[in-house]
Amino acid sequence: MIQLPNNLFAGKTAIVTGASRGVGRATALRLAEGGANVVINYLSNDAEAAETVDLCRNKGVGAISVQADVSEFAGAEELVRKTIDQFGSVDLLVCNAGVWEGAAIEDMSEDVWNKVINTNLKSAWACAKACVPAMKRRDSAAIVMVSSTSGQRGEANYSNYSASKGGMISFTKALATELAPRIRVNSVAPGWIETAMVRLAFEDADYHKSVIRGIPMQRIASTDDIALSICFLLSDWSRHITGEILNVNGGSLLCR
Repeated sequence: MIQLPNNLFAGKTAIVTGASRGVGRATALRLAEGGANVVINYLSNDAEAAETVDLCRNKGVGAISVQADVSEFAGAEELVRKTIDQFGSVDLLVCNAGVWEGAAIEDMSEDVWNKVINTNLKSAWACAKACVPAMKRRDSAAIVMVSSTSGQRGEANYSNYSASKGGMISFTKALATELAPRIRVNSVAPGWIETAMVRLAFEDADYHKSVIRGIPMQRIASTDDIALSICFLLSDWSRHITGEILNVNGGSLLCR
C-alpha cells in the first residue's frame, strides 16, 4: 500500500469539509499520515465525525471535528474561527462537502435545485472566502475543490449537480489567477467512486457492470484513489501547478 512521508504536511493545518465519511474521511486520514493537523467538518453525523478524528489522532497529529453548515457563510466563518483557535493557522483547504440529488428538469423542485447548488458550490465559495485571509499569511497554502466529471460532460436528470460541479471548475480557475502566487487552487474531477452516495445507483447489477465496462482501468475508484490525488495537489510535489483540473476516472472521460 502507498504510504505518504510523515513530514509531507508537517507544521500545516488542513480543513476538510464533508469529512465524516467517504472521500472526505479518506483525505483527512491521508493528510494526517502526511503530518498535518486536521479539522474534520461535518453537518450532522456526530459519531462518524468522532471516529474520523480518532483515526487521525492515531497517526500522531492533532485533530478536531467542527459541526457547521458550510453552505452558509456564517458556518464557514465559525469553522475557520475554531480551526485558528485550536491550531493557530489554516494552510490547506479541501472543499469536499457535497450531495447528489436530481430529477428531470420538469420535475425538479426549487428546493432540490437550491440544496445541491448550495451544498456543493456555495459551500466552496463560503469556505474559500472564510479561509483566504488566514491562508495569505502562510508560505505555501493550497486549496483543492472536489468537482466531478459530471461538471465537464453533464449528466442527464442531474442538471443541478452538473451545474454545481461545473461551477466549481470555473471557480477553481478564477481563484487560481486571483490568489497566485500566495495560494494555489486546483480541482480533482472524479468519475464513479465507491461511496454511500452512489451505492443505490449500483443496486442494479447489470448497470454496475455496464459502468465498469466503460472504464478503461476496469474498476471504480476507491475513496483513497481520490484522497491521494487531492494530497498530491495540496503538497509541494505540485508546487508549480495551479488552476488545473485533475481527472481521476480511470480513463472513462476519454471514451465519451
